[in-house]
Amino acid sequence: MNAETILVPTDFSSCGDAALKYATALAHSMGAKLLIVHVEEPPLAYGGGEMYYGIAEPDQKEIERMLAAVRPTRDDVPHESRIITGAPADAIVDLAAEVDADMIVMGTHGRTGLGRLLMGSVAELVVRRAGCPVLTVRQSSDVAAS
Repeated sequence: MNAETILVPTDFSSCGDAALKYATALAHSMGAKLLIVHVEEPPLAYGGGEMYYGIAEPDQKEIERMLAAVRPTRDDVPHESRIITGAPADAIVDLAAEVDADMIVMGTHGRTGLGRLLMGSVAELVVRRAGCPVLTVRQSSDVAAS
């Protein structure tokens, strides 16, 4: 399989880090470029229109700094980074289609039972909806960056 673009969503978690290791190894072996993306969810509107996150509003400059620090585990793998806005699964699937990604490599927290029911699964939705292959990587996974 040859690939030109591998999409790698990140939420800055160790799950995303594990996926990035796999994506880097795949990109290196296929001669592909990584498109590393972070999805910002739009704020929720409550009651009379006031905005509420439940936590302090994320600082855009800090998110940009964090995304810039997410880099392939090999210096010889080309990459690009983007911040997009939307519901995570929808935004990832839409971007993959827009850039004609050959593959999506993403982390999954591996929740089951009540945790999965309450939190949902972005990875599961992406697998169901994406028009390209999706490789999901569990947090405990480790791959040598060769």
